[in-house]
Amino acid sequence: MSLCLVLKYKKEPIYWMFRYQMIIEYDGSSHSGWQSQKNANSIQREIEKILSKILKKKIIIYGSGRTDAGVHSKNQSAHFDYKNLISNKHKLVASVNYFLNKKNISIKKIIKRNMNFHARYSAKEREYEYIILNRDAPPILDKNKVWYLRSKLDIKLLKKAARKLIGTHNFNAFRSVNCQASSPIRTLRKIKITKKDEKIIFELRSKSFLKNQVRSIIGCLKYVGEKKWTIKDLEKVIKSKNRKNCAAPAPAHGLYLSKIIY
Repeated sequence: MSLCLVLKYKKEPIYWMFRYQMIIEYDGSSHSGWQSQKNANSIQREIEKILSKILKKKIIIYGSGRTDAGVHSKNQSAHFDYKNLISNKHKLVASVNYFLNKKNISIKKIIKRNMNFHARYSAKEREYEYIILNRDAPPILDKNKVWYLRSKLDIKLLKKAARKLIGTHNFNAFRSVNCQASSPIRTLRKIKITKKDEKIIFELRSKSFLKNQVRSIIGCLKYVGEKKWTIKDLEKVIKSKNRKNCAAPAPAHGLYLSKIIY
């Protein structure tokens, strides 16, 4: 399929710009993360490269937030500006996906927005999902898509411990040492834990998260679920505000950016 695609655009004066939101699904297993980096196969860079070729204009996309290497997305949100009105968004989606699908990236849809919309700064809340496969046999179909644990986790304890994390806290103990956020204070609005057959699914919602916050929370809850820690131990970690007291972060491949709320 040639990159020289004939897409129908309504011509507008050069000084007009139009803003488009993209909803993006991707498998982060073989990517360096969302953010563009030199000599790395980031999600952002792959999309910008294909969009720029098809639209014959350098396109820069702005995401709702970064995801680390190995982290997946069900509904990442991003936007870009383009000088022409795109009249056939469905055709553009199909054209872009022809190339991106080979990279395990898919544009689910493109939505025209007003120029006040910003994928990052307009977001009111972000929701992440973490999946643990809790059984004796290792995964085949879900390989690199879940955290496989043989040790049985106590669901009631997990839920009880999770309630201690809901609300506004200093999450300094739960963030990466190289986190660049100016403040460790975050409000965790929701932690929902459900068990579906052999999977334990965690849903966490906040306006914003610190780097490695979700994975660090899951790592700590796992200790409680295994009864290696008590709930009081978890509370001590929160109060300590010290990263050294936190459990090791859960692996990236069980984490999904699931929803951006505007």
